[in-house]
Amino acid sequence: MQTEGEAALGSIGKPVKFRDQDFKTLRDECLKSGLLFSDPDFAAEQKSIGMPEDPDPNKAIKWLRPKEISKNAVFVEGTTGTTDICQGQLGNCWLLAALSCLTMHPKLFVKVVPPKQSLSKSYAGIFHFRFWQYGEWVEVVVDDRLPVREGRLLFSYSHTRNEYWSALVEKAYAKLIGSYGSLKGGNISEGMEDFTGGIAYSLPVSSRTPRVLWRSLTAALSRGSLLSCFIQASNYREIGKVTGNGLIKGHAYAITDSEKVKKASGETSLLRLRNPWGFVEYRGPWSDKSNDWDDVDKAEKERIELKKKEDGEFWISSEDFSRLFDTVELCSVNPDTLIEGNTPASPASPAAPSAWTISDHEGLWVPGSSAGGSRRYHRSFWKNPQFELVLTEQDQIEEDDEDDDDDEDDEDEEEMTPEEKKIAEKQKEKGKQCTVLVELLQKDRRQRNKVHFLYMAFHIYRVRQRLQGLCLDRSFFMKNRPVGRSGKYQAQRGVWRKVHLDPGNYVIVASTYRPNQPGDFFLRIFSKTGNTLGNQDFTCSSGFLMVMSMPVAPEDHMRVQKTFEDAAGPDDRLNAKELMKLFNSVLEKDYHLPLETCRQLIFGEDTNGRSSLSRKQAETLLSHLRNLQSIFIQFDEDSSGTMSPFELSAALQAAGLQCDGKVIQLLSERFGSGELHLPFHSFVSCVTRLRKLFALYESETSQEVKDRGINSWLLQLLTV
Repeated sequence: MQTEGEAALGSIGKPVKFRDQDFKTLRDECLKSGLLFSDPDFAAEQKSIGMPEDPDPNKAIKWLRPKEISKNAVFVEGTTGTTDICQGQLGNCWLLAALSCLTMHPKLFVKVVPPKQSLSKSYAGIFHFRFWQYGEWVEVVVDDRLPVREGRLLFSYSHTRNEYWSALVEKAYAKLIGSYGSLKGGNISEGMEDFTGGIAYSLPVSSRTPRVLWRSLTAALSRGSLLSCFIQASNYREIGKVTGNGLIKGHAYAITDSEKVKKASGETSLLRLRNPWGFVEYRGPWSDKSNDWDDVDKAEKERIELKKKEDGEFWISSEDFSRLFDTVELCSVNPDTLIEGNTPASPASPAAPSAWTISDHEGLWVPGSSAGGSRRYHRSFWKNPQFELVLTEQDQIEEDDEDDDDDEDDEDEEEMTPEEKKIAEKQKEKGKQCTVLVELLQKDRRQRNKVHFLYMAFHIYRVRQRLQGLCLDRSFFMKNRPVGRSGKYQAQRGVWRKVHLDPGNYVIVASTYRPNQPGDFFLRIFSKTGNTLGNQDFTCSSGFLMVMSMPVAPEDHMRVQKTFEDAAGPDDRLNAKELMKLFNSVLEKDYHLPLETCRQLIFGEDTNGRSSLSRKQAETLLSHLRNLQSIFIQFDEDSSGTMSPFELSAALQAAGLQCDGKVIQLLSERFGSGELHLPFHSFVSCVTRLRKLFALYESETSQEVKDRGINSWLLQLLTV
């Protein structure tokens, strides 16, 4: 039990132990035994590399500890800095650029790289690091055996060649994800979020003037945000291409500082960037070798710590930056100071009250159940997970909104232009609304050497109060349009959008582009002021609605009478085999029932323990089967002769049986014999079983059973 003042599990003060490995326990055991730690969960073998082995024996990989690679090896040499990190033979510039950004923020850095780790004092060959993973901080333990080829580190290394903290962070992250190969190719925002727990987002460079962009980036850096940027490659072949001015297309750069430099001709706004390779630098104006620096005072150069050497770090003017780069990636670390709801990943020390609250949810897209696809699949979109959002309090009017407003200096204030007045009015109107930032992250899509992100998005719908707390059905989504959305479906780990909504009730629907794509996801909702956020997705209730049975057709009445006269015994009843012959004489050939289904039909009736039916029961059942055949044909949209779980849900509803998503999934598995699609006879068995279970629930007298609800009852008995 958690005591008052104790850090919550998953917080930075009490991270979840990855694979139950406890750093202190393992280190103490190694120190006591005198043996260096060898990690059994991320062994020094090709499987951990996660890429095909090079057949050339001269390029064989050896796993060596730092002191075996360099006799002067240290964990940290002096202080950590951006030039500590150089990219090796792995396409993970996105991760290392994010790590470069992190070194500029000591308070954030020590969260990922806990202090007091050394290659000499209390050295046991074991190190530990912490990463944010979908709402909680996770501690990863690694040994210090690193992959080496031809005497040099295969992957990340330090510019000095003696420092090893960055190589060990990279190894720990590779272990967390699955392998080194799993780190190939990615979005900078992934690394930024996993190093901070913050919200990462993209800013098109062209969306702001150079002057305003520089000021926005300067403000973001001062707030402790992590910044990175890249030049968009127009095609796959352009990725990694070095341009004439020394910049690389499709490559992640860290933005590490901003300054205004004075010289005789005036003042210039600069940004400092870093290439994670540790070499190949920009060669344009204000670069290391540019003569622009000749007219700058020595004191000014020292103030901004100008270093004219090939270390991957360089300065660039805001004008040239806006002309040459396409996108800036920012990661706001505000979530670390939020008043959090059910998210355990809050700082160990209490933070000052913030104007934001955060709520998070985990969800699943289950094929045939809750993986309904995009809005174009209107028959199944409503089956996607739905999350409640209730906004009651309007925002407090604030002076700056970092994502929407351009901060201006006081000295620039003057009478507003008509255009500025319009913007001011728009901001005033926003003040009457609720600001909400929604982020959807898909989980665990990096597997070994493959990265497979689903195309995903979310939509926000306004809901009338009478529908609050209810599962919204297909008809709702056919009649209503979303009031907010994440944008186009994108195949990346996270999508987000900040929206301004009127106070009221809303539902957020998370979906993949195509239906029946399995996946896990994590949804974070940030809202300003004290708005109420739903804690879980809706569970659609199950229920039985009596559908009027069709009257028995005269020809069916005659057929039943004749069959009984010809086949019934002295008790005037038909057994399963005789009923099968009767039913199949009426049903279309493709919908004939096997003997086992006919036995189940008998079991579903009140027979006083006998395995046969009376004339009246046979007539009613025959009419019922005709109705089910009609429903099956109607909802078998692709005329496949089988029914998908989505089709099954709609067909059961037409038959008067409303079932929640988990029940539908279980029915599909139970009656589909391992297949997701049900033939007609399985549909009949499914309906028969459900009708019996609903009847049993209605007659149940236990209050405990009633309190648990019909869904729990069905899930329990359907597994029997």
